[in-house]
Amino acid sequence: MLRLPLTFARLFLTLLVALPATAASGAGLSFLAATPPSPVQASLVAADISVQPGRPFTVALRLEHQPGWHTYWMVPGTGLATTLKWDLPPGWTASEIQWPTPEKIIDVHGVITGQGYKGILYLPVTLTPPSDLKPGESITLKAAADWLMCNQECVPGSAKLQLILPIAADAPKPDPANSAVGEAVNTLPSPLDGWQAQATQSGKIITLRLTGPASAPAPRTPWFFGDKDLVAYDQPQQFRVEPPGVFVLQLALSPTATAGLKQLTGVLRTEGSWTADGPARPGLAIAAPLTLAAATVASAPAGSFAGTLAFAFLGGLILNLMPCVFPVLGIKILGFVHQSGTDRRKVMGHGLIFTAGVLLSFWTLAGVLAALRSGGEQLGWGFQLQSPAFVFMLAAVMLVFALNLSGVFEFGLGATAVGGQWQSQSGYSGSFFTGVLATVVATPCSAPLLAPALGTALTLPPSQSFLVFTTIALGLSTPYLLLSVFPGAVKWLPRPGAWMETFKQLMAFPLYATTGALVWVLVGQVGEVAQRNAIFGLTVVAMAAWCYGRFTAPGSKPARTRLGIAGGIALLAFGAWLGWPQSAAADDLTWEPWSAERVTQLQAEGRIIYVDFTARWCATCQTNRKLVFDSAEVRRVFQEKKIATLRADWTNRDAKIADELAKWGRAAVPFDLIYLPGTPEPKLLPELLTPGIVLDALEK
Repeated sequence: MLRLPLTFARLFLTLLVALPATAASGAGLSFLAATPPSPVQASLVAADISVQPGRPFTVALRLEHQPGWHTYWMVPGTGLATTLKWDLPPGWTASEIQWPTPEKIIDVHGVITGQGYKGILYLPVTLTPPSDLKPGESITLKAAADWLMCNQECVPGSAKLQLILPIAADAPKPDPANSAVGEAVNTLPSPLDGWQAQATQSGKIITLRLTGPASAPAPRTPWFFGDKDLVAYDQPQQFRVEPPGVFVLQLALSPTATAGLKQLTGVLRTEGSWTADGPARPGLAIAAPLTLAAATVASAPAGSFAGTLAFAFLGGLILNLMPCVFPVLGIKILGFVHQSGTDRRKVMGHGLIFTAGVLLSFWTLAGVLAALRSGGEQLGWGFQLQSPAFVFMLAAVMLVFALNLSGVFEFGLGATAVGGQWQSQSGYSGSFFTGVLATVVATPCSAPLLAPALGTALTLPPSQSFLVFTTIALGLSTPYLLLSVFPGAVKWLPRPGAWMETFKQLMAFPLYATTGALVWVLVGQVGEVAQRNAIFGLTVVAMAAWCYGRFTAPGSKPARTRLGIAGGIALLAFGAWLGWPQSAAADDLTWEPWSAERVTQLQAEGRIIYVDFTARWCATCQTNRKLVFDSAEVRRVFQEKKIATLRADWTNRDAKIADELAKWGRAAVPFDLIYLPGTPEPKLLPELLTPGIVLDALEK
């Protein structure tokens, strides 16, 4: 699905702008047609005042943007790159556009919407004339420029340009009036002496490491512009400095990145210059070999992985404070002492066997996850969170765990009862199975510090993942080990009481926050109808938890318990069905390609016709589509009335669509029309639509 990161700031449209003006200028001769003026004025300018036979020279497309307007780089992000098509005399050749360092295009809400240029821009091109030119004559160079200019709305622009230059035999002389062309060439992004770059990819993150000469200024707020579909242009880029003088930039992988790319290429921009002397050079050309991070413990930064292990150990410790685990702690240690008499070595042996049971249980869990990961898709949090179904399922699980900690229902007591016979066994087998049981009853008690460690473990290589699970197990079993070595310390443990219930309920709120964050992620992935269904589905899931807890409380009669279990299962299934995001596209309307002939044909049939002039680069168009055409009521009315839907897609230039827009006095999209039977002239709708506007127009 095409991503459209333009924000709702483009909902507030400015005055419509007429078709772009045509402008041209040359040395001593210019042709202008600027009625009405375009937000971006185009012209051709040359760096030199004359042309020499056989000698390459520089000509630039000059674009002057009105305040607030911008055009796009060769990799635009959202939008279309500027193009220049030459119509040169025989024997002439032209290079591709040499692109200056771009800048981030940011809307009024601070969201990155593209990569491009503002102000006055020069796009240099190298032209090479044939060697048989005759001095004393002149040459006319022609080119057609096309661009997309955006402010609150986007308007395609175009101009047919001419540039007339004299042919001379003497040495070339720079044109003082066009000195900016030479400056643009001198500051183009290029590799610089002393700067070296390396790139590694780990999962969805690309890490760019840059080292430079000691005399070079340090980069300030650098930003990387990728010239291939490898880096997500609209995602944050994290910058840090590692001693000694290594500059590190972390880049998000594009969701549509081409697999197998072996090189990271693009432009790295700094605020200022990459050089201490000479003209300011804001752009550094990057061409770094891209390698995959090794799947070993060394593949993660030592500091970050050590922090993961610390959270894992602390999370395991906190599990012992959960009401379903804590009572076992002192009771089992007293059992160790009772079984072993006064032999401290036997007490320690029981503690070690208990720890072995915990470790084996966690290793089993880690092995199952490793097997799932090796079976096909990578089981990783970052990847799975791109699936709306997985996000909804995870939100439901977090919500259920939070309700459990809040006391809506109890889960884990049954497992404790089932393991009661294991605990009562004498000898080392009883201690081993108690370790297994402690892991089982600890599983539903999701401590907030344990969740980050588990989430990280799912994205790490198998060796690191096993180490994380081992650390969690050691955190859970450490109190048992210590008390087996110092059994007299049992008396220093806090007694079970009301404080434990308070602590347990307090731990529910981080899980509620996690559920809210997951719902926020889901909102960005699905349409409005699916968002509503997901919220209602989670509400029914919560009701299922309440039903189970309300009717299966300790002391409940068997019939009441069965009712609670059956009702909980039924509500849980209904909530999952209601909230589960559908994989089908939300737009159920069938759109035909627009043509004037098709409109005439449908009018002859007496059909109601809805025409949507749109483009993929138009954010307001996509907003209208989500607000209106994803509306169940609009789709229902369209289907009931058998309204013919035609879509005029202006993503690529289409002269027929442009002429049709001009016919109605429009020069930009979105633009929508409704043709009613018996009415030759259509109804013109406003640019910003709502379901009510469309339905009212159909009713009237």
